[in-house]
Amino acid sequence: MTDIVGKRHLYFLISSVIIIAGLIAMGISMSRFGTPVRLSIDFTGGALMELAFERAVQPSEVRQVFVDYGYGDTSVQTTQDEKTVLIRSKELLEGEKARIQADLIEQFGPMTELRFDQVGPTVGREVTRSASIAIAAAALVITGFVVFAWRKVPHALRYGLCATAATVHDVLVTLGVFSILGLLLGWEADSLFLTAMLTVTGYSVQDTIVVFDRIRENIPKRRGEPYEMIVNRSLLETIHRSLATQLNAIFILVAILFFGGVTIRQFIATLLVGLVSGTYSSIFVAVPLLVVWETGQIRRSLRQLSGRASA
Repeated sequence: MTDIVGKRHLYFLISSVIIIAGLIAMGISMSRFGTPVRLSIDFTGGALMELAFERAVQPSEVRQVFVDYGYGDTSVQTTQDEKTVLIRSKELLEGEKARIQADLIEQFGPMTELRFDQVGPTVGREVTRSASIAIAAAALVITGFVVFAWRKVPHALRYGLCATAATVHDVLVTLGVFSILGLLLGWEADSLFLTAMLTVTGYSVQDTIVVFDRIRENIPKRRGEPYEMIVNRSLLETIHRSLATQLNAIFILVAILFFGGVTIRQFIATLLVGLVSGTYSSIFVAVPLLVVWETGQIRRSLRQLSGRASA
């Protein structure tokens, strides 16, 4: 029988490396932008304008028009065709949008406004607060549901906390990867990013519950076997179903990522990272963590550390 649980220290090491790299990226982002990930105007407040010109334009020249109107913190970037620019600035005063666009037409020729969004900073703060509350509430609900469903199993709270730990693992991995992409590619978290994070929070726990449920079924059937063997058997009985279900969703997301529109690419990429992390954590984080806890390895490790500290 393949020993999946026996290699748990390797899985913990892989997760630690990924999470630490993400935390380092979030730390750099905090020092540069004041937040763990770069935030769009959905969170910070400001104006987002997308304009299409009939000829290629230089971002620095477009930005200078905004600077002349007192918007010195404006950022301008072109898309692939170099004729379309994405402009981010602080909130535009009433009437200045029309004057700025008139100056742009005068300098660069005819253009088409593809998008214009303006969000006040109050709305941005409310969205940020709601996002934090929603993710925290989801973690608490997951823990409560698992504890209630497994109430007849010894140490049901451990099952709930391990499922929540896997969810936190997926949130940290997704945030870390997005933070790295924000530093490297300039990706910014918007309202769709919030939707993706909430989806990851809910989606990551489903495979964990499937495995935990099989463990609950096998415990009375395999009373003579060590707990670690029961868990490993349960994993092997459910892993094919879990991988088949998750891979179908992953293949669809990969197809949308490459062939879908640019506007949803960050959203799909975030979902993809979260889904891959959720598939991994259900098998290689939540279940091994439960084994470590149930077999007393955590307690023994803490005793060893305390003994070394006292020595």
